[in-house]
Amino acid sequence: MTVEPGIVLRLQFLVRVVRKECQHLATTNQRLFGGLFTLEQAAQLEDNPDLAERVEAFVGRFGRLQDTVGDKLLPLLLTALGEKPSAAIDNLDRAERLALLKSADEWMAMRNLRNQMIHEYVEDPVVLTSALQSGHAFVPALIAVANNMCTEIERRGWA
Repeated sequence: MTVEPGIVLRLQFLVRVVRKECQHLATTNQRLFGGLFTLEQAAQLEDNPDLAERVEAFVGRFGRLQDTVGDKLLPLLLTALGEKPSAAIDNLDRAERLALLKSADEWMAMRNLRNQMIHEYVEDPVVLTSALQSGHAFVPALIAVANNMCTEIERRGWA
């Protein structure tokens, strides 16, 4: 299958970006979750700038990687594979059928969690603590999906 050179260049760029975003998220995940993130820590965010910055970095990096993979890399990869990108949920269903991700439902749960971490960040420490703990649990799955897509692109010689 021949893929337009512009698409290949964009895939190569996105693979580089996604690989870096995975590394950054993994580092921040490790720094924030040396132990379990607790309600007590959430209550200290206003008085602990270092911890607040780590939380902000985690939330931002989790969301950024998910956005890059789901909104940019996946539709472009589907195009390169001869598929027509569609609505996000349809793209996720195709990615699941292609074994690029384990579950479209799991991805949507990660997406909802990302939105919860962003919007509930300042308001409710209980919700934030729960969301961060869930986000931490999803990091391996998010990085695995990113790596699956990058590996598929590399396997096909596009990166």
